[in-house]
Amino acid sequence: MGSPRPRRSLSLAALAAATALLATACSSGGGSGDSAGGKITLTVATFSDFGYKPLIAEYQKSHPGVTVKERVSQLDQHHNSLSTQLSSGSGAADVVAIEEGYMPKFREVKDKFANLADYGALERKDAYLPYKWAQSTAGDGFVMGYGTDVGGLAICYRTDLFQQAGLPTDRAEVAKLWPTWDAYFKTGETFRAKVADHAWFDSAGNIFTAMMNQTEFGFFDGSDAYIGDTNPKVKQFFDATGSAVEQGLSAALSPFSQQWNAGIKQGRMATMTCPAWMTGLIQSAAGPENAGKWDITAVPGGGGNWGGSFLTVPKQGKHVKEAAELAAFLTSPESEKAIFQGPTGSLPSLTGVLNDPAVQGTKQPYFNDAPTGQIFAASANGLTPSFRGTKDQQVRVPFGNALGLIEQQKASTAEAWDKALAEAKKSLAH
Repeated sequence: MGSPRPRRSLSLAALAAATALLATACSSGGGSGDSAGGKITLTVATFSDFGYKPLIAEYQKSHPGVTVKERVSQLDQHHNSLSTQLSSGSGAADVVAIEEGYMPKFREVKDKFANLADYGALERKDAYLPYKWAQSTAGDGFVMGYGTDVGGLAICYRTDLFQQAGLPTDRAEVAKLWPTWDAYFKTGETFRAKVADHAWFDSAGNIFTAMMNQTEFGFFDGSDAYIGDTNPKVKQFFDATGSAVEQGLSAALSPFSQQWNAGIKQGRMATMTCPAWMTGLIQSAAGPENAGKWDITAVPGGGGNWGGSFLTVPKQGKHVKEAAELAAFLTSPESEKAIFQGPTGSLPSLTGVLNDPAVQGTKQPYFNDAPTGQIFAASANGLTPSFRGTKDQQVRVPFGNALGLIEQQKASTAEAWDKALAEAKKSLAH
């Protein structure tokens, strides 16, 4: 049985050195010297625990004139608030995280953000996964954000429930059960025939999202034209997920809700789609009493990506230069390495860190010593990024809501599909 991972003190020691290098690289007159009394306060706003607490403590030690505060809210609330703050010209944090699905929307108002190229960001161009760097830019040499993580996909599963169903528990053998999503759903039917009091997966919305994130073009084509109503992949994945719900494979838990957390703790599902950052959420929700019951293996259909964010610096802040320096530190190689090896488990977006032997060799005791460094790095290195349209995030919501109607037995898959199309069309008008 494993136990929750402690943070690696070695990584934090290395972070101190990285901080010193960053401080040396900055020109004179920045940070603490620019404010009355030589002290400034910077605020970092995120939409979940990014694992920054020990990094911020380390940063403050090497920058005695700087105090850093964190502001954490829910995903949609966070981004909606940022839109309001940018429109009003006040209220935004000094450093603000933006999730990849929202990045196209905020690129349209890039003039509200500092161009990080003015603070040395271009030096990192070749350090990032190519698609991650492309997502961070907004044309004409404008670098809008420092990439934080990527969400290389995998499947997390309960070995005790698999054993109860007579299924293999070894992660390599489990991966062979589902080379495709159709095979994954078929395995779920086999599981449910043996273990009727547990669902196969947590949420139809999460399954659909994972499937969609394996497509190069989903709801929008490369010209940012909406194709959700004509792209056959969208309907194929929606129908497959809806059918699985009708077969009783879903626990019908609203993703990231209190009920969802309770369902993870109670072991109400045997599998979950599992981007790297999900491991931290599962560990937190399931608790120490479930350590060692979970394992991780390959996702159906090969690699994929779900999530990943960027740290941006709104122009309205009083300390833009110092904020850019902090954002650079929080996304430095040593910082991304420490975060991956810490409880949040977020996968680095810097290729050098992904291929670092220490990262490649990382195992998670909580997940039965799963070699997460190898599993998630292979997924991230092998994927084709999914194009995200300007209104991608708002269009996805109606499809998720429609799948929820199937889970609530308020609509058939066909009825839910029609509902999703109608609501998506309405959302495009706003």
